[in-house]
Amino acid sequence: MRSLLAAWIILATIPTVGKTECRQALALALDVSGSVDLQEYRLQLDGLVTALNDPGVKTMLLASPEAPVWLMVFEWSGPEDQVVLVPWTEVTDSLALDAISIALARTERREATPGTALGTAMEIGAGFLDQKQECWKRTLDISGDGKSNLGPRPRDLKAAIGARGVTINGLVIGADSTSLADRGKDEISELSSYFRAEVIVGADAFVQTALGFEDYAAAMTLKLKRELDGLVIGALQ
Repeated sequence: MRSLLAAWIILATIPTVGKTECRQALALALDVSGSVDLQEYRLQLDGLVTALNDPGVKTMLLASPEAPVWLMVFEWSGPEDQVVLVPWTEVTDSLALDAISIALARTERREATPGTALGTAMEIGAGFLDQKQECWKRTLDISGDGKSNLGPRPRDLKAAIGARGVTINGLVIGADSTSLADRGKDEISELSSYFRAEVIVGADAFVQTALGFEDYAAAMTLKLKRELDGLVIGALQ
């Protein structure tokens, strides 16, 4: 796993030569730490597929093929445990979206370290986005159900990442819907506050919440629409 991570870090330092306009680069980072069980893992990946194929999201993604969105997906957990599921893909038509959906649907849960290295995920994601300097906007979306407990602290990294022109948004996954009645919404409120204070960065950065992994698809759909909306209008004009 060390060699794999090292290879991706090396790739992240190689600039991509831009031949066409790029409206936005979206790097989606999925939490696969020890707190995420197999069922929750599947809900997260299938929820992302559902969101990407939502009619509204799909229309926004394909609105301006002459200045397309580039998209990639990677998993994160411990400091040395990040894996790319979907490499940078130019979303110019439905076939590109279909290919991303098939890749995610076929992905199986792997062994992952139990730690939550949120700061490392931020660093790795920003490195991937450095490959897309030609894009009008570069966004890192981090999904997570807990606070960082290994590796560099997110608060120590976000200012420098923001200075590189990267926006970080968060999708906070709260208590499972089956237990909300007993535990209330204190947990998701606290975690959302943590992400706002420690993780997100950028003028339009925001935190979207999901009330459990069962709500992940709906939350991801809302988040993608919010991220893509302004740039779609600008591109069409």
